Amino acid sequence: MTGLLDFVADLPLIDHHCHGVRTAGVDRDGFERMLTEADTVSPQGTSLFDSLIGLSVRERCAPVLDLPKHAPADDYLARRTELGADEVNRRFLRGTGTTDYLLDGGFLPESLTGTTDFAKLADARAHDIVRLEQVAEDVIRKTSAASFAEDFAAELDRRTTDAAGVKSIAAYRVGLELSGERPNPAEVEAAAGRWLARIEAGEPVRLADEVLHRHLIWAGIDRRLPVQFHVGYGDSDVDLHRCDPLRLTGFLRATRDTGVPVLLLHNYPFHRNAAYLAQVFEHVFVDVGLITHNAGFRAPAILAETLELAPFGKLLFSTDAFGLAELYHLGTALFRQGLSGFLRAALAADALSEADAIRLARLAGHGNAARIYRLERT
Repeated sequence: MTGLLDFVADLPLIDHHCHGVRTAGVDRDGFERMLTEADTVSPQGTSLFDSLIGLSVRERCAPVLDLPKHAPADDYLARRTELGADEVNRRFLRGTGTTDYLLDGGFLPESLTGTTDFAKLADARAHDIVRLEQVAEDVIRKTSAASFAEDFAAELDRRTTDAAGVKSIAAYRVGLELSGERPNPAEVEAAAGRWLARIEAGEPVRLADEVLHRHLIWAGIDRRLPVQFHVGYGDSDVDLHRCDPLRLTGFLRATRDTGVPVLLLHNYPFHRNAAYLAQVFEHVFVDVGLITHNAGFRAPAILAETLELAPFGKLLFSTDAFGLAELYHLGTALFRQGLSGFLRAALAADALSEADAIRLARLAGHGNAARIYRLERT
């Protein structure tokens, strides 16, 4: 394997979208379930270690735990248990070269580290990204339809006091075909009333209303906070055909004059579509987190396809790691490999100078994220 370019190997990174890690040990079943977006390990006698991400764990993560590359899965898990969760977390997190982590703590917060504990484990800075739907679902439990908008605004103000940005999971709930129009107060009250009626009828407190999702997103924009969108690949709760970022085109046209950055997360298998949007809308930015570690040794090809259209000033790094510290390590290592391979090929083709390559690597690795999330001030 060709080594990394020196300036990519040493590149400081900002992981602009990730989650916390588990601080308790996991058995094999639990480990495999966190390897991918699958809900369960296959009941048909197969193993997620027999996938590109499982092979990458054995190849790239085993040496971090003092095992040979390609160590058997049972040996790997036994060594993980022997070292303990805290030591495993520290080894993987502190070896990534990441200076700042932006954590979405809205999914299973009771089982993962928050920003304070995560920062200590990683010996790095950690910043909160507020999940809009979680705020709304907490508020609706104790408000009325008429008071929802006011109570949501107050709670969002409280939670975003020190936050770096907000995130919407509208893709999971209603898809990405959002109208660009800001809902008026009567529409918001009516939608909140419908939601409360469903809750009173015994349905789960789960926001899935296009009007309210738009209201939440506009609230984030009003606060001048970067707005992240889940796009594309996710778990089985996603209707993937509704998660193509091209469905956001009308909304992006409606919000471009605000100047508030819109961050399209993950994007696979629509990463080329997302790259197009990043090229033509000045306020749109992309990453290929989540698929990076899932695709294993094929991840560099996906990054290269994204860079066919996305300017370097529009690409951010993320892992979307969740639960397992190995996913931070894999996401980081495979991003570096992909970025290095892309720039090495461009250098060989005399498509850029080494000074250009260094500058562009810095933009993608940390410069864009520091600018967009205003991390330079910290």
